[in-house]
Amino acid sequence: MEKLIEDFSVGLFFWQLILFVGLVLLLKKFAWKPILNSVNEREEGIKDALASAEEAKKEMQNLNASNEQLLKDARSERDALMKDARDIKDKMISDAKEEAKEVTAKLIDNALTSIEQEKQAALAELKNQVAELSIGIAETVIKKELASKDDQLKLVEEILKEVKLS
Repeated sequence: MEKLIEDFSVGLFFWQLILFVGLVLLLKKFAWKPILNSVNEREEGIKDALASAEEAKKEMQNLNASNEQLLKDARSERDALMKDARDIKDKMISDAKEEAKEVTAKLIDNALTSIEQEKQAALAELKNQVAELSIGIAETVIKKELASKDDQLKLVEEILKEVKLS
């Protein structure tokens, strides 16, 4: 260390100091500003990226909440539609049953009416046949002009045996 102090030159120190200050000024003017500007720009970019990430995170949370609400709404709408469909199905089944009962009752009424009409027609036909038989018997009895009552009864019985009622 003593040798350093003995070799110390004030002129050299002065020129080194001037060169150092000049170098610092040059670095300040041409290097520090661009370096600081790029560091500041990078810092701003990182801040913007963090803000964007935070905003995206909030937006994703909002979207998730919105999606959950949409799912809940869709489920409730699906349930309502299913309930409506079940109600419509039950109503259609009950309407079909009612209509079938009405049609069956109408068919039964029509069948009973038809049976009654056919019965009345058969009775009328039977009455006509009985009347024709009676007239035929009376004609036969009158034609023969039977003298005795026994002959008349015998004739009526024979005619009745020949004629068979349907």
